[in-house]
Amino acid sequence: MKDRDADKHLAAAAAVREVCDDMLVGLGTGSTAAHAIAALAERNLRIETVATSLASARLAESLGLRVRDFAEVSRVDLAIDGADAIDARLYAVKGAGGAMLREKVVADAADRMIVIADGSKRVARLGGTPLPVEILPFAKSYVTARLKDFFVHMVERPDYRTDNGNIVIDGHGWDDSSLPTLADSLVAIPGIVGHGLFLREIDAAYIADNGIVTRLERGANPR
Repeated sequence: MKDRDADKHLAAAAAVREVCDDMLVGLGTGSTAAHAIAALAERNLRIETVATSLASARLAESLGLRVRDFAEVSRVDLAIDGADAIDARLYAVKGAGGAMLREKVVADAADRMIVIADGSKRVARLGGTPLPVEILPFAKSYVTARLKDFFVHMVERPDYRTDNGNIVIDGHGWDDSSLPTLADSLVAIPGIVGHGLFLREIDAAYIADNGIVTRLERGANPR
């Protein structure tokens, strides 16, 4: 049996080796990102961080990392985060932890964005993974009706609000044949404030499978 948690740790350790003194580092959200936060704290570098969720900020501060308010930040040197699924093009689905909107903002602000994952997250196609959509509560019924054009069925996360105060609906059974078109169609619906498709933000990925770490680089062969 593969030790997925150990693989997450290995991928995180490989990614944080890219961090240097005096960097401003974006911290992702979720169980895999937590490994990166811990590994980063262990390096005891002279850095500052911004966090994509309150949970990640609390974890980072508890481990001695300095966390800045992203509202005062316009660019980040490097962001490190997990993914729910990632393909060979470095297209990914994110958002199981509910922070996809903030994660996308920080990723876009970063000079370099790295995904870390265990081997189970590497897929040939993304469509088999639920796609999270963040929605203004005010627009819930309207947006849900519009989303029927894109998903076979949808599940609202019960008793859940993002750090932004919004609801999340996970869409199942979606067509992944034209991801840019789907991404554009979703953001064009008023009331949707974010979704979990990451198509241009990711520059590299460290994926650990059964103790072996592979690096994928956008536009280059893995090594």
